[in-house]
Amino acid sequence: MEQKVMDPTVEKALEQFKALDEKITHFSSIIGLADWDQKVMAPKKGRSMFAKAAGTLRTEVFKLSVSQEMGDLLDTLLSNEKTEGLDEMTKAKVREYKEYYQKSKSIPADLFQEYSILTAQANDAWEEARENNDFARYLPSLEKIVEYKRKFAEIYGYEEHPYDALLDEFEPGLTVKKLDPLFAKLRESSVKLLERIKKNGKPTKVEIFDQSFEIEKQKEFNRFILPIIGFDMNAGRMDETVHPFAQTVNTGDVRLTTRYLEKNVRSALFGTIHEAGHGIYEQHVNPAFEESVLQSGASFGIHESQSRFLENMVGRSKEFWKYFYPKLQEYFPNQLENVSVEDFYRAVNTVQPSFIRVEADELTYNLHIMLRYEIEKALIGGEIEAKDLPAIWNQKMQDYLGVTPNTDTEGVLQDVHWSFGGIGYFPSYSLGNLYAAQILRTIQNEVPEFNNHIENGRFDLIQEWLKEKIHQYGKLYTPNELIVRVTGEELNADYLVEYLEKKYTEVYEL
Repeated sequence: MEQKVMDPTVEKALEQFKALDEKITHFSSIIGLADWDQKVMAPKKGRSMFAKAAGTLRTEVFKLSVSQEMGDLLDTLLSNEKTEGLDEMTKAKVREYKEYYQKSKSIPADLFQEYSILTAQANDAWEEARENNDFARYLPSLEKIVEYKRKFAEIYGYEEHPYDALLDEFEPGLTVKKLDPLFAKLRESSVKLLERIKKNGKPTKVEIFDQSFEIEKQKEFNRFILPIIGFDMNAGRMDETVHPFAQTVNTGDVRLTTRYLEKNVRSALFGTIHEAGHGIYEQHVNPAFEESVLQSGASFGIHESQSRFLENMVGRSKEFWKYFYPKLQEYFPNQLENVSVEDFYRAVNTVQPSFIRVEADELTYNLHIMLRYEIEKALIGGEIEAKDLPAIWNQKMQDYLGVTPNTDTEGVLQDVHWSFGGIGYFPSYSLGNLYAAQILRTIQNEVPEFNNHIENGRFDLIQEWLKEKIHQYGKLYTPNELIVRVTGEELNADYLVEYLEKKYTEVYEL
């Protein structure tokens, strides 16, 4: 068979494109490190200047991504007939840069720099406002961020709703039109199940958590479980922060953070398992994708599916605690010596409408997300303004969950996302639950010993399946392509509805 000879113009363009991709990725890695440092290690007095420096570097990456050079290279790689022979990896890289270039090329660099510095500084404003229950301290930053995001939505362009343009940043291809029916089905079933639990559920012994759990012991237990569930401590680390997150510098340097509360052992425990799900995904990306735009997860929703899968579908399972509970009792003998594994399992799956999203149970969690989704849609659509948010937030909490926050700290100020401009991000969390339930059904069909593996501590066998089917591909496939490859169908809310129904019918003996 005659081998195709690549056009010299294309060959040269590929070399230049690879070099530009590497440069952008290297800069982005350093920005990731700076973000982590600002949130975890940096002293407060230096953060403002730190934010400006990070904003400048982000602007340089932005300029490279929308540069004339990038535009010319994309034109060559997309228009030349002889580029049909490009390998799958290169085609995916071109796809990623093309989408960003086409959306962002019309944003002036100075506007982007102003926005980057604003969001870097807004994190501190949010932290102070949250700490002091002072929404007014955060409001000026938030108003400016909303103004920028509305501008960006118009620049990016959209067909039906301006929020679509922002959703697409986090979950490519997703729109309000596609998301609304998925959420509607989930909302209806969740509210009905919640009512059944309130009315007929057998109470759990959740009071076992109303005790002090020494923070140093919590840390030791987390360090114990992380390598067992699959996180490579030689390619990562664990630290503390106000709002838990995972940050990738590169696939060999993935940093997890968590928050420890002496009076709430579940917070750090499940927060750590959650962030480990993100971290393991990043550590498992194909090494061939290192130093390229493909070295991260397929999307925020797919990424969240891995953290929610590990935290809830594995970490809150009865089998997980059959394996780990004796060890937890060793760390906390006084608190847990008279608590059975069955009672502990039911307690960690207690359904209890609460104020704080990150500490919400699996069932009510999605209602927290829908509240934020509706607020963001209305904000970007111009139907409400930032100053109205505390009152709107509290009303929706009452409508959806039957509780009203006592302070803005436990209400509208609880999440960091708006401070870094992450409007359009929140739906990813419930999308993660939807994807995770669909993936769970598939792995249970393909690995009949799935539950036994968990009970026997063979998390390596589960992680091997996830790596083979999902993790290794990084951004090679779009989220829709990936979920179809893994499960054989597009995203379907039925699997999460069925999973929640089955689980809580058992936990509450309905």
